[in-house]
Amino acid sequence: MNIINFTEIKNVIAKAMQFFREVRIEIKKISWPLRNETIASTSIVIIIVLIISLFLGIVDVGLSRVIKIILS
Repeated sequence: MNIINFTEIKNVIAKAMQFFREVRIEIKKISWPLRNETIASTSIVIIIVLIISLFLGIVDVGLSRVIKIILS
């Protein structure tokens, strides 16, 4: 049978509490972006994704047609 060692359990709990204290301190140091910066960055990402997906769609259609011509 396993014997529960309460000092080990206390040690683990103390380490977990220390970890979360340090996390809270580090989160306070974060420089969060402003709303306008977030909207601008998100817009740029969406536009780039749309451009790349359009390009890949055109390449896919083109290659499909080339393969159909080769195989027929």
